[in-house]
Amino acid sequence: MGIADDAVEIRAQGWRTLAALHGLIETSLERALQAAHDLSVVEYTVLDALSRQDGWHMRMSQLGRAAALSSSATTRLVTRLEQRGLLTRILCADDRRGIYTELTPAGSDLLAQARPTHDRVLTDALAEAEATPELAPLVDALHRLPTTR
Repeated sequence: MGIADDAVEIRAQGWRTLAALHGLIETSLERALQAAHDLSVVEYTVLDALSRQDGWHMRMSQLGRAAALSSSATTRLVTRLEQRGLLTRILCADDRRGIYTELTPAGSDLLAQARPTHDRVLTDALAEAEATPELAPLVDALHRLPTTR
């Protein structure tokens, strides 16, 4: 193997490590949020993204990017959450083709109930990952990221 091949393998190993950490965290969060709050991780992510808008709303495309979803998956998810009364759609006054999403009071309440579960499970999953030698450096890097809350 040449130097270029080594670099590719190092990046691939890094990607596999990141995927392993993501899988561990997502599985733990999915179980806990479903059991305690009847929310999936992606539903929680959408409610959380909307809550960070300080009373504003988000275009569907922005919401899709925040949740890493295609436009059709975003539409299906928003429909489900709207049917549950957790968010609402608003037509853009300036652009009649534009649709915004906004958190409802029920969505805010459910998010407030689910956030401690999310944070506890995330902390526990990171502690578990930190005890795994292959994942520990990545967890350490995450702990060094600046916080915005």
